[in-house]
Amino acid sequence: MATKSIRLIIADDHQMFIDGIRSALADNGSIQIIATANNGKQLLSLLENETPDVILLDINMPEMNGLDAARHIVKKFPEIKIIILSMYLEKQFIEELVKIGVSGYILKNTGMKELEQAIITVTEGKKHFSGDITLKMIGAETNESYPGHPVMHKEENPVLTEREIEVLKLIALEHTTPEIAEKLFISAYTVETHRKNLIRKLNVKNIAGLVKYAVQQGFVN
Repeated sequence: MATKSIRLIIADDHQMFIDGIRSALADNGSIQIIATANNGKQLLSLLENETPDVILLDINMPEMNGLDAARHIVKKFPEIKIIILSMYLEKQFIEELVKIGVSGYILKNTGMKELEQAIITVTEGKKHFSGDITLKMIGAETNESYPGHPVMHKEENPVLTEREIEVLKLIALEHTTPEIAEKLFISAYTVETHRKNLIRKLNVKNIAGLVKYAVQQGFVN
């Protein structure tokens, strides 16, 4: 008797990333991509007609981010397993998603073999978290260096990711949102998300506060 294929939906605002996963899974007969979405609202609309076993869900998406989408899905479609695909390694952020009820959390630089295993694992009713995510959940640190890895500059300072530091420097150098997006090869929406996160994490009120912090920390002259 043939094994039933795992029905998969991918939600990510970068079409090249979706195409890459689609290509990598093309020869995997046990996993079938039934649909894709580029934002949270589109994903929720798809779920009115599609019934996936697993959703690969990005966090940073326009219109509705992955965090809000996950909350809706867990509440309305509790049988669907959610695997978060992200580069965020902030402990509080990970804990929030675990609290929501996601089944897995893997980093975007994870190899395809682990991704396939994660999909199979959550379908069996188990959890799957990347090694670095697990370490973060127990409060440990890794020594690996990649985009999104937290960097502590001073013990009393908030933890900023490498990407947040890049955005902060460009903001302090008076670059506009479209200019930052172009320089970092990310969307304007993602730039705005980083800006809002920086204002929240650094406990400042506006761009002037971000610039002041960047100067104080020596990120810019």
